[in-house]
Order: sequence, then C-alpha cells, then structure tokens
Amino acid sequence: MNKHLAPPRPRPFSLPDQIPGALPANVAAALLGSVGDVSFVIDSAGIVLDVAIAETDLLKAGLADWVGKPWADSVTTDSKTKVCDMLAAAAAGEPGRWRQINHAGPEGDLPVRYMIVGLGRGGQVIAIGRDMRAAATMQQRLLQTQQSLERDYVRLRQAETRYRLLFDMAAEPVLIVDATTRRIREANPAAHRLFGSKEGALSDQLVSGLVDPTDREAFVAHLGAAEAADDIAPVALRLKNQAIDASFSARLFRQARTAVLLVRITAIDAPTEGHQHDGQLVDVIERMPDAFVLVDRNLGVMTANAAFVELTEMASMDRLRGLKLGDWLGRPGIDLDLIVGQLREHGAVRNVAAVFRGAAGNQEEVEVSAVAAPLGDSECYGFAIRNVGRRLPETPASNQQLPRSVEQLTELVGRMSLKDIVRESTDLIERLCIEAALAYTSDNRASAAEILGVSRQSLYSKLHRHGLGNLVSDNN
Repeated sequence: MNKHLAPPRPRPFSLPDQIPGALPANVAAALLGSVGDVSFVIDSAGIVLDVAIAETDLLKAGLADWVGKPWADSVTTDSKTKVCDMLAAAAAGEPGRWRQINHAGPEGDLPVRYMIVGLGRGGQVIAIGRDMRAAATMQQRLLQTQQSLERDYVRLRQAETRYRLLFDMAAEPVLIVDATTRRIREANPAAHRLFGSKEGALSDQLVSGLVDPTDREAFVAHLGAAEAADDIAPVALRLKNQAIDASFSARLFRQARTAVLLVRITAIDAPTEGHQHDGQLVDVIERMPDAFVLVDRNLGVMTANAAFVELTEMASMDRLRGLKLGDWLGRPGIDLDLIVGQLREHGAVRNVAAVFRGAAGNQEEVEVSAVAAPLGDSECYGFAIRNVGRRLPETPASNQQLPRSVEQLTELVGRMSLKDIVRESTDLIERLCIEAALAYTSDNRASAAEILGVSRQSLYSKLHRHGLGNLVSDNN
C-alpha cells in the first residue's frame, strides 16, 4: 500500500534562544553580513537602517546610499510588489523564502536573490541577498545557445526539405547505396520509373540486381573503383530485363560516419522525355496550311514555314531572314504595335483581325494569334497567321450593299476611318427605318413616306439607293 510522503522541511537550530546569547554582537553582525553578498537591516516601516556589502563589485551599484531611505525605492518597478510581499510576510511571522528582485543601478538592472529574516526587536528584519548576475549571465547564454540550436535546426530542416524536393523532382534516376552492404537505401521517383517499379520497391535491394547478370561483375568493379578514387569515368551497362543500356556513375561520400555511394543512371537508348517528338513537331509546322513565323524581340524574322513564305510572295525563306515582320503584317502603327504591346504585357494574343500585304501588292484579311517565349537573355515571338479573306465580307463602300446589323457595322472598326463608319452608320439607320415603315404599312409606299415625313419621290430615291425597290410593291 502506497504511503503519502510529506515533502521534507528545512531544519532550524534546536536552541535558537541560546545561540544569539552565545555570540558577541560584533560576531553576530559579522556573521550576518558575510552570509550574503549584500545585507539590509530594515525597520518595520521598510526604511533601510544599515547595509553590509560583502561583494566589492556591488559597491559600484550604489546600494550603500540607500541607508535612511525606503528599501522598496531601490528596486525596479516590477520588483516593488515582491518587496512589499516579503516585508508583509516577515511582519506576519511567516517563514522566509528566497525571491529574486532587481535593483535599479547606474549600469542597468542588478538581479539579487533575497531572503528576509526577522530580528525579533521592534519589527526589524534583515534582508540577506545573493548576487545573481553570474547566474543571469549563464541563463542568458543558455537561452542564446538554445535559440542558436533552434535556428540551426530550422535551417537543417529547410535544407533537408530543399534537397529532398530536388531529389524527388530530378529527371535523372538517382540511387543512394550503402557502400558496405551494396544495398539501396533510397531511390528517387525517376529511378522507379526507369525500372518500372512501385514507389519504395527498390529500397533494401542489392544494387547489382538492377543490371543484367552478364554486366554485374563490371558494375561491382565500378563501385569499388568509385570507393577508391573520385571522378571515375561512367560505365555503360545493360539494365536487367530491359532492352536498353544505361550509363552508371558513382561517387563516394560520408554521412553519419557511414560510407555511402551516390549512383546516377542515364538511359542511353531512351530519348529524353518531352523531346522525343521534336522532329515531328518541326515537320508538322512546316506543312501546316496556316502561316507561322518566329521573330526576335525586334520583330526580325528568324524562321518561318512554307505557308508564310507563300503569303509574303517571296521566293524563299533565305530572303525573309532578318527582315521586319511589320513590312507585311498590319497597318503601319496600328495592328502590329497593338499585338506586340499585348504580347509583352500578357504573353499571348488570340484571333486579332489584321491585314497582310504581300511583296507583289496583294492584300489579305488575316487573323493573328501569337505567343511570347524566352530566348536566352531576351525573348522571341511566334505568330500564327490565318487567311480569312474568303470568309470575311468585303469592305463596305458607298455603292455596295450596306451592313445589315450593328454587329456587322462594328466589324468595320480598324478597316475604315471613323468618318466613313459614321456615314455607313447613317445609311444603316436610314435603311432600317425605311424597312420598318414599309413593314408597318404592309409595303404601302405612300403611307410609309407619310410616316417617315419625306416626299414620295424622296422615298423612291432612297429605296433605289438602298436596293429595296425590288423587295416591295407599290399598292397605290
């Protein structure tokens, strides 16, 4: 059965009344003054009656100047409550306990640990103090060391995260192999993809089991050479159960006093992912019916496909190289400048209406889509140009059929001047009003002229000008 153990208590002298009588007053004073680094004799009102300083360094703190002054005024603001509590406990006869307070000194706060003991006459007490500057310095160093360790730990975790991310995202297969057992410790996702295994399946396997049995001896020899010297030339080996060769290179390093090999693998016959169809892509661009041209930042032609050469009405691509795209595409200062501005701000544009002028003077309506791409320290632009002249209506003229709607009218922006567009707008509104009046009067021209507020002869003239004469019949 467990017994409750009371906490141990301090043991005082057995005959406290006899000891002071056995000691002369000067001996008792010397004894009390030497018990602590500093001792204050304080009356019942908290006034310092006397002070004894055993630690000479404390003389510079000005503690001897507080004789005749309240002891609470010698401490900092946050320690005043502690001083009042200690004096009140001593007046109530409670056993004293050590408490740390801070004195306001000329060189900053002075930490001192005090215990108050009653003297038994007139409510006087003695405050015995121990200088805590050394302990405070040690605590500060401990705190700084702990903070430094925490910062180092954070940096270590961040570095580990970065290298782990780099290890996992590397396109090149990488293995971490124990140099003693020749077993795989870690393998990145690229290595698992190369060998067609699930994530983590390569761990703890013999690294020599990844190559064809006929090449294992050469692989083991390469690993042994990598342990003996750096910069060993890679060795080409056949992968196990695969019809491709791979280049293996190993490098020794130490981690936690353990020799580890970093093995890099590069498939020789396997094309690099993402570039295996580059040749086909170039051939498709060359054969596509839409024009494509690649220009530098200054819009100088770098290369283009056959459709673009045909659109420019030039003899060959060699004669186009270095010329400016603005020589053919867009109206000067309008289309191309707007397209390039959008490219540099947003990186791409799509289906912008423009015109394309060939070298022989032919002009075509086109739609332009473009994208910006990096080119070394600069950038380049790829333009896809589609001839849409066959599907776009002819540019309206005063003697041709007018637009039938506001949508068709807005399509004229960029193809005609504002003055011409306003004139076409007036004609469009006039035509729509005449058609509405004829529909309202059931094609009665006399009634329609009266509704519109024009003469019959003026209405006939407008019908003829708008090509509406064969669409209505005169009922008068």
